[in-house]
Amino acid sequence: MEDRPGLSVVAHRPGEDVLFEWYTTREAKCLDKLIPIGFSGTIQCDGYSAYDRFARHRAIEGKPILLAGCWAHARRGFYEALDHAPKEAGWVLIQIGHLYDIERNLRRQRAGSVLRDAYRTSQSVPICRRIQRVLQRWYLTRHFLPRSTMGKAVSYTLAQWESLEVYLKEPEIEIDNNLVENAIRPTALGKKNWLFFGDADAGQRSAIIYSIIESCRRHGIEPYTYLRDVLTRLPTMTNRQIKDIVPKAWAEAIRNTAPRAA
Repeated sequence: MEDRPGLSVVAHRPGEDVLFEWYTTREAKCLDKLIPIGFSGTIQCDGYSAYDRFARHRAIEGKPILLAGCWAHARRGFYEALDHAPKEAGWVLIQIGHLYDIERNLRRQRAGSVLRDAYRTSQSVPICRRIQRVLQRWYLTRHFLPRSTMGKAVSYTLAQWESLEVYLKEPEIEIDNNLVENAIRPTALGKKNWLFFGDADAGQRSAIIYSIIESCRRHGIEPYTYLRDVLTRLPTMTNRQIKDIVPKAWAEAIRNTAPRAA
């Protein structure tokens, strides 16, 4: 899950569709509209404070939510600090790189939950402990000024540490939030050209279009082909049939009807 001003919340469930939701505010209450009140589980997100407020509110209601952090966001701070503290920031980036090497190896092996848990416990946990010890020492000794780029990177990472370790304990969780970041990238690249949507309704219409296109890409289907077929069939369909033409269902139907090789 990722927050952006204007196009406020982008959410993705692995294997499912991508959802863009338009809000005119960045308040935590937007998440209540997006995430069903009965949901309890793990949400992977960045360190935006609204997520913490949302999780606390749901905990009070008896619907606990665990927030999983994003190592890509933590890494970004140290990359930005390379000019300020090349030796120390470089060391942290190397350690985080080792964590990503482990994840790439798991993906190459198409590892399931058991193997992911075993690798992360035996290899990733010691690296994370090493990073934490060094960051805590730097923080307690004021090795870096709090407002420096390196000081901010250290403070952010330590503040997020509990959530950054969630992926070590839950094999289904990824090391970062890049599945959502990748969904956002096309809109981020064009935002200077699309600076003015008009009113809030125009923003919501854009969010719907983004959701459809990114969901098509996530399921490996060409957006134009999908839209041409769906818009042609839509006028003769009933509301009950809509579930059959969402991108995931459409992609499955196409695969099931494709001719099989002899």
